[in-house]
Amino acid sequence: MKKAIIIIASKDFRDEEYFITKEVLEKKGISVKTACDKNKAIGKFGGEGIADVLITNLNVDDFDAIIFAGGQGAVNLLDNELSYTIIKAAVDKKKLIAAICIAPTILAKAGVLKGKKATVWSNDMDKTGIKIIQLNDGIYERSSIVKDGNIITAENAEFAQEFGEAIAEELTKS
Repeated sequence: MKKAIIIIASKDFRDEEYFITKEVLEKKGISVKTACDKNKAIGKFGGEGIADVLITNLNVDDFDAIIFAGGQGAVNLLDNELSYTIIKAAVDKKKLIAAICIAPTILAKAGVLKGKKATVWSNDMDKTGIKIIQLNDGIYERSSIVKDGNIITAENAEFAQEFGEAIAEELTKS
């Protein structure tokens, strides 16, 4: 059985990006665990996530896919050296890495989008995510889902279902 871990922030993760992605993966027969910076997380819309493992204790070797949910909490609580270390380890070990909404900026800052295509949340007033990808030598592609090698990115919560399906497809094809 393939194993995935979804990393969420303890406050203000985007509910749909966590719950819908998790549900899609589980329906496809993938074992899903949750990692967080605290034992309990509250989403932007009040959804509750319970950590199976604290992010400080996450062992990349235990999973086939490492997934980052977005939301403002991801920027405030997960955009840090610990996340970058996990991301780099996952890429080095050829694990599937996925991020949705604003979370692809964390991948960019970890240095793993260099020369890779990725999408990220943006709107007419805020192009910060696009700039972060480009400043870290990533190639921004405006699309709902972008797959480049072992990296899958999704634009926003609206595409959580497709995001989960893309991850499941990649995990179950091998």
